[in-house]
Amino acid sequence: MKRIDPAALSPFLAIATHRSFRRAAVDLGVSPSALSHALHSIEERLGVRLVNRTTRSVALTEAGERLFARIRPAFRDISDALEDLNAFRGQPMGTLRINAARQSAQLALMPIVTRFLRAYPDVRVEVRVDDALSDIVAEGFDAGVRFGESIAADMLAVPLGPRQRSAVVGSPEYFTRHAVPRTPYELRDLPCIRYRFLSGVLYRWELERDGEEVQLEVDGPLTLTDQSLMIDAALDGIGLAYVFEGLVGPLLEQSRLVRVLEDWCPSYPGFFLYYPSRRQLPAALRAFVDFARAPA
Repeated sequence: MKRIDPAALSPFLAIATHRSFRRAAVDLGVSPSALSHALHSIEERLGVRLVNRTTRSVALTEAGERLFARIRPAFRDISDALEDLNAFRGQPMGTLRINAARQSAQLALMPIVTRFLRAYPDVRVEVRVDDALSDIVAEGFDAGVRFGESIAADMLAVPLGPRQRSAVVGSPEYFTRHAVPRTPYELRDLPCIRYRFLSGVLYRWELERDGEEVQLEVDGPLTLTDQSLMIDAALDGIGLAYVFEGLVGPLLEQSRLVRVLEDWCPSYPGFFLYYPSRRQLPAALRAFVDFARAPA
């Protein structure tokens, strides 16, 4: 085995973290072909194969898994040591990577990010919109944004943005053909637009009034995995949609959509910013957490 500078292992570390040549290349700011060449050079110098790569997947070999497990804490300690230097700077700097579901990014995250960037011009923020429940540590993110019940117990979490509320909406044209529901149970006889999670599970509409909780599996001609598309379909009169109130406010004001069962839609805790309970928070993340906690 030829001697190798530990710093030269960063291409392998990025690949092992992301399990993707494309994402690792973006993270390092190089081309996938350059990254592939760098990995090949590392494997040649070590004399072992570290990564098995096919056209559809990237997996570590047994040797790669063992090396990754050993060097990852060391590189994290180096990163933490460099972050300590931020205490000597006037302002935090660096890149903050956040993973967020589409609606959480739209309703809670982005309004705070835009204000944060004005307050901290030396920080860059990268947001990946991802409706799957990703492992933010394994994929190299600093933080994520989700509902509280979706967050792993070993994460720290702080409320992000206001409380949320849902709304049952349909177009005026829809209600020329269908009766206005007065109770949730009448939804069973009306065409609705269903929502399917990326896991494949159909969402059961959750409604509540005066302590009475109702969960309904509605029916209808259209099933979607995106609330923006559900709103478009509701505007076209396809069915009733159950979506975040914040996404349809202007459409309700313009009378392009009509709201029903409003008294069955109470507010509930909104989204949370969550991050690993590490000993040392990156300065940019620490500044963002403090910023999110402060009143707007």
